Amino acid sequence: MRLSPDEAIFWQYGAIKLNATIAFTWGVMLLLTICARVMTHKGILEMIVTATEMQIAEVGLKPAKKYMPFLGTIFLFIATANLCTVIPGYEPPTGSLSTTAALALCVFVAVPLFGIHSLGFWGYLKSYAEPTVIMLPFNIIGDLSRTLALAIRLFGNMMSGTMIIAILLAISPFFFPVLMTILGLLTGTVQAYIFSILASVFIAAATQK
Repeated sequence: MRLSPDEAIFWQYGAIKLNATIAFTWGVMLLLTICARVMTHKGILEMIVTATEMQIAEVGLKPAKKYMPFLGTIFLFIATANLCTVIPGYEPPTGSLSTTAALALCVFVAVPLFGIHSLGFWGYLKSYAEPTVIMLPFNIIGDLSRTLALAIRLFGNMMSGTMIIAILLAISPFFFPVLMTILGLLTGTVQAYIFSILASVFIAAATQK
């Protein structure tokens, strides 16, 4: 049993490796691209966009259209990556710490960018010294720690879920498959929602200081 899709190597040439994480990540992106083109013609994509904008607005980010491309993309990628576990042989790239760290890093970079766009460069920098200058190092550490927490939270939840399913399937391969597949799909969707909501909250805090 593999703990991470990074361990599955499909192709290697010297130090260059093509592992399951990279392959399935590109597969998910290709799937999203195809689905976006198909759903655009049928109007389904508009419903998804509208629902996403409403959720973003509820967090306090307005206008929601300004943040929807970034937050919506993160949610759809994580959700799709997790839901594709129903495909035999597929391993979710979110089960790799490198993927979750990259997603968290995107949020880490997006927060100050949105903050600077809303408050201005100096206005955003001043927010780190509030309520006093003494809080400057603590606010910086807080930003770094929440980025790490985002990566570890998603990675830990996905990895633990995969391990539990594998153990239960080994114990009772005839009873648990369907039940655990449904539970895995639900958990994957919830994790995508939580990650996106936390990213929304971090951006809202940075743009409303």
